[in-house]
Amino acid sequence: MANDASTVFDLVILGGGSGGYAAALRASQLGLDVALIEKGKVGGTCLHNGCIPTKALLHAGEVADQTRESAQFGVKATFEGIDIEAVHKYKDDVISGLYKGLQGLIASRKVTYIEGEGRLSSPTSVDVDGRRVEGRHVLLATGSVPKSVPGLDIDGDRIISSDHALKLNRVPKSAIILGGGVIGVEFASAWKSFGTEVTVIEGLKHLVPAEDENSSKLLERAFRKRGIKFNLGTFFDKAEYTQDGVRVTLADGKTFEAEVLLVAIGRGPVSQGYEEAGVAMDRGYVLVDEYMRTNVETVSAVGDLVPTLQLAHVGFAEGILVAERLAGERPVPIDYDGVPRVTYCHPEVASVGISEAKAKEIYGADKVVALKYNLAGNGKSKILKTAGEIKLVQVKDGAVVGVHMVGDRMGEQVGEAQLIYNWEALPAEVAQLIHAHPTQNEALGEAHLALAGKPLHSHD
Repeated sequence: MANDASTVFDLVILGGGSGGYAAALRASQLGLDVALIEKGKVGGTCLHNGCIPTKALLHAGEVADQTRESAQFGVKATFEGIDIEAVHKYKDDVISGLYKGLQGLIASRKVTYIEGEGRLSSPTSVDVDGRRVEGRHVLLATGSVPKSVPGLDIDGDRIISSDHALKLNRVPKSAIILGGGVIGVEFASAWKSFGTEVTVIEGLKHLVPAEDENSSKLLERAFRKRGIKFNLGTFFDKAEYTQDGVRVTLADGKTFEAEVLLVAIGRGPVSQGYEEAGVAMDRGYVLVDEYMRTNVETVSAVGDLVPTLQLAHVGFAEGILVAERLAGERPVPIDYDGVPRVTYCHPEVASVGISEAKAKEIYGADKVVALKYNLAGNGKSKILKTAGEIKLVQVKDGAVVGVHMVGDRMGEQVGEAQLIYNWEALPAEVAQLIHAHPTQNEALGEAHLALAGKPLHSHD
């Protein structure tokens, strides 16, 4: 079909990651004729090199920690070590099952799937291995790749990216992680659980610096307790090989040595060639409006390619928005503050809405109320032996505009938190809801009870 020059698709999608395949499935569901072009495997970074494999490693690490610490629960167990080949098999089996399911979905929706490297050749066409695929509209969804620091060469052995780390055939004895954002702290957590001595280097003053400062401080405290080292507030200068590994020097002259250096400073957009078709760009990102439209009428863009949150579920939602807009629906623009965010380290960091600092900027310091509820007062958290807090940020006498949570399994609580934010709930409205006992979820209810002026399992 794609070889037929007379075929003009309603939508040609370049990139089969979360944003691209979501757009393909929804557009096909709405009756559009869709071509999906992918040079690798459908599912993209999230499925094959990101969300899914990292969470599998983190769960394996959690099992290792639980085995080591089982005696505190009255269970006798012996930890004999990490079989990294078996860990990779477990991880790859999870990916494989999801990949097969996704392939089946694409086929069942009658999406024309074209495997090959595509290039935007005009505002209405993509060239793939010598073939031209024409469309009434083109969606750019080419994603991102790991970034590095100028002058720092990633060799895949001693100096590695997250892509290499996911396939590393050994558990390193020691590791330096450059970057204390989501990617960095997740690998720090997993590797520490596997037995690696870890040091995180973050140039800003806190780990997970995009989160509310209280969440960052709680994570730093937990990492110290776990023996994960970190250096904050000083930027990287250079890296050089030693006889057995890598030496990292910071801008203040301080040095660190380890077996491997993981570069985890974020991901950059894959966007080469778009400017030639007239698409407006900024620092490699494709510029879009709230409906994901570029300055070129027939071209839209979604996912890591655009300067929105680099999260798989954001790209997924953006892809659906584009498909519905092109099909004549009236989708609502995404409120990016209302998107749930989870860092799956141990303990987990989860949030939705805005930070206390941001709220004060917007509404004024005298108009903002913040409340912290310690998980020590939550029965299920005591059973799990996890520590942490739920912090609520409220506009005085108004809605809750931020929910920030730190503790094991807090990622599972962010679903209710996003409803609270997105439905502009008042503390009293949440307080009247009955939460199941004993659950960690009821900690959200207790926090809102306290914010509503009637605290029960917390002090006034």
